[in-house]
Amino acid sequence: MASRESGFTLIELLVVLVILGLLAGLVGPRIMKHLGESRSKTARLQIEELSTALDMYRLDTGHYPTTQQGLQALIEPPPGESGWNGPYLKKRVIRKDPWGHAYHYRSPGIHGDYDLYSLGADNAEGGVGENRDIRSWE
Repeated sequence: MASRESGFTLIELLVVLVILGLLAGLVGPRIMKHLGESRSKTARLQIEELSTALDMYRLDTGHYPTTQQGLQALIEPPPGESGWNGPYLKKRVIRKDPWGHAYHYRSPGIHGDYDLYSLGADNAEGGVGENRDIRSWE
């Protein structure tokens, strides 16, 4: 008596692959949209954290770090800076934005005492969606 081996036929496997492809086509773009939104939200939160640290620096020294001193002044005292009582960031590191680029800092700023911003995913001014600039003054 011949035994028949159990398994899937080629047609059954192709049907499953087509269904998986359709699901990926429907769900994939939605997941990518949320990923982009979460990176933008993360950048906003990091800018708020850096802004708070900059405000603490100002309370101690009477001024914000200069553009030349940069954000590094939040974790290491600039030469000759009296009143510095840092580090002002717990992890003692200046994080990059969620797209791997350094945050831009300018003091005195054009839009306030300082300008702190990320240029988004494309690291170029302007843009929409994930390429949109995220700024401390907005």
